[in-house]
Amino acid sequence: MIGIDVGGANLKVATESGVETSYCPLWKGAPLVEALSRYRSEGVDGTAVVMSGELADCFSSKAEGIAWIVDAVKRVFPGALFFGTDGSFHSDPSPALAAANWFASALYLRTLYPGGLLVDMGSTTTDIVPLSSPGHLRGLSDLSRLQCSYLLYTGLLRTPVPAVVRNATVHGVSTPVSAEYFATSADAHLVLGHIGEEEYTCETPDGRGKDRGSCLRRLARVVCADLDEIGEEGARDVAVSFWEAQSEMVRGAVHRVQRESCPDTVLSAGTGSRLLAGLLGARDLGEDLGDAASALPAHAVMEVMRRGLTC
Repeated sequence: MIGIDVGGANLKVATESGVETSYCPLWKGAPLVEALSRYRSEGVDGTAVVMSGELADCFSSKAEGIAWIVDAVKRVFPGALFFGTDGSFHSDPSPALAAANWFASALYLRTLYPGGLLVDMGSTTTDIVPLSSPGHLRGLSDLSRLQCSYLLYTGLLRTPVPAVVRNATVHGVSTPVSAEYFATSADAHLVLGHIGEEEYTCETPDGRGKDRGSCLRRLARVVCADLDEIGEEGARDVAVSFWEAQSEMVRGAVHRVQRESCPDTVLSAGTGSRLLAGLLGARDLGEDLGDAASALPAHAVMEVMRRGLTC
């Protein structure tokens, strides 16, 4: 059995032997069929799929994206079934397939932590999902989740710095940032020691290195400077300002959902699981589920199919 999560930037695959995540940017024509082909033998007993890549701007609509992803997956796994926000598996394209990956996670985790609140930070987004009543979650779109704080479009790696912070404190001076794609959350988190160079798995804004020095140079440009002007300390100040703003964004949304759902525990997952655990005092699912927590929807949809879970 195999579980697959097709995102716009990353492909996550869960098998009986573990999980793997690979950078697979659909908007750049990444060869999804080729990437999936190496797992062909794993899907003999069942292939369960979720997606969020239909939103990639290489598609003119979500419907086009869903149809393309379904076709690509079925070229490799003809019997694949696709899980939707209606709580059902589909063999053909359906509007319900759009961004249903978080819902699979909710159904699976509810069997383990029925009163919990899941906070799953990936490279691009953060899902905040109350697990107590999955029926309440059925049919929610990304739009509706954005509107009720269940989805934050901020992540560990790919978030442009000016999407989160408008002013950075540099050498004690509040400084407006440039609205340019000079640096991302990955640059800030690497400089702050939250990730290592091997965890910087996406492309860099300038196409250059992922080492600390390269990250500092990109962060300096965020305030229209370079390292000769503001030094390492000034560039690190930009990273600190970014993380302060991003962490406050996440904390604020989590607190809003906590007030509504009154969970008995907060659970962290995704590539940012360890960081979230420290920030929120959450239970790091990496300690319970191992590597599966880093690719939770892929693992979860496999378990949803295996167990016949419904809401």
